[in-house]
This record gives sequence, structure tokens and C-alpha cells, in this order.
Amino acid sequence: MVRLVELARIQTPLLDIAYEHSGPLHALPVILLHGFPYDIRGYDEVAPTINAAGFRTIVPYLRGYGPTHFLSKATLRSGQQAALGKDLLDLMDALHIGRAVVAGYDWGGRAACVASALWPERVHGLVTCAGYNIQDLTNATKPLEPEQEARQWYQYYFHTERGRHGLMQNRAALSKLLWKMWSPTWRFDDATFARSAAAFDNDDFVDVVVHSYMHRTGSVAGDQRYVAIESQLAAQPRINVPSIVLQGADDGVTPVQMSENHGRLFTAPYERRVISGVGHNVPQEAPQAFADAVLELCRNAST
Repeated sequence: MVRLVELARIQTPLLDIAYEHSGPLHALPVILLHGFPYDIRGYDEVAPTINAAGFRTIVPYLRGYGPTHFLSKATLRSGQQAALGKDLLDLMDALHIGRAVVAGYDWGGRAACVASALWPERVHGLVTCAGYNIQDLTNATKPLEPEQEARQWYQYYFHTERGRHGLMQNRAALSKLLWKMWSPTWRFDDATFARSAAAFDNDDFVDVVVHSYMHRTGSVAGDQRYVAIESQLAAQPRINVPSIVLQGADDGVTPVQMSENHGRLFTAPYERRVISGVGHNVPQEAPQAFADAVLELCRNAST
């Protein structure tokens, strides 16, 4: 059977979102969300497995990536967590999706966690990588242990004009370096990287990325439209939907020990699965394990 994948667009209050969708149109929907610096190609081996099991997949380009663009030049190019979570909710509203299984890693995992925590009535289940991804901005200025601060060097680089220019001029080379550092056992080839790197040529990519990393340390103000959402997130709300956390054992930026105690932040059925030989980009490095987690939640939601 030929699997039909379509690229479509939909407008939300702030964005014209480009997304790929496939699978039965009226089946239970699964929204798959990519991170930084990745794109929707990370799900090329995940989505077909989900579709073959009878479920629909929607894979959007996040703000600042690929063909997704802002409707107004006046909108702050925010990369803050509230914006990512609200973008997911707005996408669901625009597509008339009442509830979905949501799954993601890195920025996409953060968006999925935000939506699951604040709007659980819209979420059948959550798959997220490296644990509870909602940032604790109340303690944003509190340093982590030096080893973790060193792993996050790129964040502080982006706080500087030199870093902004470095990302602007070397976005592909810098992103490829992060792929290697964050997934040290993943042997991806140049063609695989190039397919995703094309999404970084978006005119808003640099502004959204820089804002994201400056906002999370309290170094820049957020978009005022998200003040109420950020206030809710400041309380580190528990996630009360069925959840599966996938943790790469070889993750080079969020090591395995960082998610060990995250179970206390989930109040519905919860499972953490550590995947050996896998780094930060779980859906692309271990597509079967990622798809299996999604399908478990889909089947539970369907019964």
C-alpha cells in the first residue's frame, strides 16, 4: 500500500504553519514535534509505523523553521516555552483537533509538556524525551553543576553578538557540531543532515533561537501575550496525562541522570524508558522505540 504524505499549511493567530500529514484522515491524531537544531525529517521513520497501525500523523515545522512563517513583522520572534506550547494548542484549534497524542523531543518535547500540563483535556497521552521539559524560570539564575554548564556552552554563546553572528553565518556547521556532540554514537551521514539543515534557512530562525536561549536564563523579556501562561508554568505544574519518557543513555546534552527523578512531576500513569546506544535525537536514532511508545498511548486512548 502506498503511503500518501502531504505538505499543507494552516493559519493560526500568529503563524502560517507548514506541516506534513499522513494516515487515515479521521483516525486518532498524533502530533510529532521536532527540536533545535532539527526539523520534521526526524520523524521520517516514525510516522510510517504509526500510520500503518491505523493512526493519523501531523508533523509541523516549529516557528522559525522551514516554510513556517509569522503573519506579521511586528510579532516578537519569541522562542520562549509558552510560545511553543501555545503554538501547539493553536495548531490543534486550527485543524479542529479536540484531543491528540502529542510527542516530541528538545523544543518539541517542551511544547508537548506545556500543552499536557496546562491543557490536559486536549491530550490523550504524551511521549517526551529526557523527562519533564518545562523550564523552571523562577530559578533561571541559579547555576547548575559545572559539567552541565559546560554542556550548555552554545546557550551562552547565543547570548552574545558574536554568537548571534556565528549562528547567522555558520548555522549549518554549528548545528552539525551540536548533532555530533549531543548524539556521540549516532553515525548520520551528510545527506541526512542536509535534509534537515535546509529548514534552518528560515529568515526568523536566528531571532527565534537567540530569544529562546536568552529567555530561559532571564536575560531577555518574553512576549507580553504569554505572561499568563508563563505564570502558570512558573509553578512547575504536574502533568496529568498518561506519559512515556524516552531517555537516550548516550545523550550528550541532557545526560541520563538528569531525568531519573522526574516521575514526581507526573500524576497519571508514567513510565521512563532508557534506550542504550541512543543520544539526544531519539526519534531519528531509535525510530522503532519512539513509534512503539506513541502506539502504546494511541491504543490505550482508543480502548
